[in-house]
Amino acid sequence: MDRSFVSGAGLGLRRGLLAGLGENAVGQVDFLEIAPENWIGVGGRLGRQLRVLTERLPFLCHGLSLNLGGFAPLDRELLKAIKAFLDTHGIRAYSEHLSACADEGMLYDLMPLPFDEATVRRVAERVRIVQDVLQRPLIIENVSAYARLPGELDEPGFVRAVLEAADCQLLLDVNNVYVNSVNFDFDPAAYLAAMPSERIAYLHVAGHYDEAPGLKIDTHGAAVADPVWSLLAQTYALHGVRPTLLERDFNFPPLGELYAEVEGIRRLQERAEAQRGYGT
Repeated sequence: MDRSFVSGAGLGLRRGLLAGLGENAVGQVDFLEIAPENWIGVGGRLGRQLRVLTERLPFLCHGLSLNLGGFAPLDRELLKAIKAFLDTHGIRAYSEHLSACADEGMLYDLMPLPFDEATVRRVAERVRIVQDVLQRPLIIENVSAYARLPGELDEPGFVRAVLEAADCQLLLDVNNVYVNSVNFDFDPAAYLAAMPSERIAYLHVAGHYDEAPGLKIDTHGAAVADPVWSLLAQTYALHGVRPTLLERDFNFPPLGELYAEVEGIRRLQERAEAQRGYGT
């Protein structure tokens, strides 16, 4: 995939932000991202507002329900609807979660996978099928988790193995790395260093909730925490600057506060570019 598909700092578009973003997003954010499942088939005023934005700004799509890690057959009708949506709106790239979210029915959560070679092979085959139907690359995202299933690989090793077996790219969620590092007691910097630079397409940052000592919940309902900002800076130092998107799903502050966080991403990107220019 051409890494110029988007650049800079972006924001996740939610319906609660639609009216405000439609008025002044251009110049404040470099790109937007939506979940296609939340917009397929939406018409009327909301559909028109979305169309205005997709004609003015680069867009990415981040899926919620492909069930890449599940055992149920892939939903071909959903895939066809997603392809039509991506084509209609000129979406620059499409990503999904490296998790399971369905069995006999939709689970409405992102469930962890066993970190083993059998799961690597199964997920890789499902990624290839998705790419064939969509006729475009699929980017996969590392996910937050609150339980571990048996498996011979650690999380970074599993992510790398899927990327290599499927020959696809990574949406590296820095907040998810931090959340899991606390929940499962590992070094987040070592995780970031283990990711293959050549496969990192773009990044996510978000806020989380401190449920208890040693337990973080990935809520996307708060401002980005200082340790995540620090890890984002480390990610740029390790892998170079990548397009980076701020996610916020609820508890929306005034739009100016979200723009300020987006600007914080830009400042880190500019600092990282300057440091690389000086050879430090």
